[in-house]
Amino acid sequence: MMRRGGLGVVLAAVGALVAARATADPDVGAVTPTHADHAGTPESTPHPTSESNSNARFDAPPPGSYALPVIDQIAQHALLGISGLREPLLTIAPGELAVVSFVYLSCDEACPLSTALLHQLDRALAQDAKLARRVELVTVSFDPGRDTPQAMAELRERMAPKGRWRFLTAKDEASLRPVLADFGQDAISIPGGKNGPDALRHVLKLFLVDGSGAVRQIYSTGFLDLRLVMADLKTLLPSLP
Repeated sequence: MMRRGGLGVVLAAVGALVAARATADPDVGAVTPTHADHAGTPESTPHPTSESNSNARFDAPPPGSYALPVIDQIAQHALLGISGLREPLLTIAPGELAVVSFVYLSCDEACPLSTALLHQLDRALAQDAKLARRVELVTVSFDPGRDTPQAMAELRERMAPKGRWRFLTAKDEASLRPVLADFGQDAISIPGGKNGPDALRHVLKLFLVDGSGAVRQIYSTGFLDLRLVMADLKTLLPSLP
């Protein structure tokens, strides 16, 4: 059974985006960021915007007008899928891209924003068959002790992906540690006190990875913007073999 606190915040964040996008262009939108280095109380909610919205913090550059050089290289890793069986972290081929997000389900601050952005991206990709065929979304829990394959399966069911969106966890912290180290994703356990569960302090990051395992972009606080991610996808994909 999934814990209600984190899931409720995730669903509220996604619901706000879905409701607002009912009358908006599916290819544009922004998520108002919160503090990414966190372990506490929600401080903001996501709000999609249109390209003409003056509240947007920046305008996404036109696709193809810039380059995204290699930032880092990620090795192959295997984690647990929603079936409980081991499967590759990435299942993309040369010429494809993945957007990877690390979250934990009892997080009530930045993680729901990350999940909401992937939900928004999943819906936007569904409107573009050429992009959708070449892009995979991956949500990885870095709290394997509590986020079981069953819990990740329940999250997947609630998100109802329209495209290639996979949900992974790990057998234990030891098997997850090399993955986090490879990506440079921090996750520090914070004791929850006498009556509360432990929290995980981390910096919110989403990674854009190509089929060779090269990291081409890292999104964090201030850049959780669907328009920017879509522009990056449209910039990179034509240049990939």
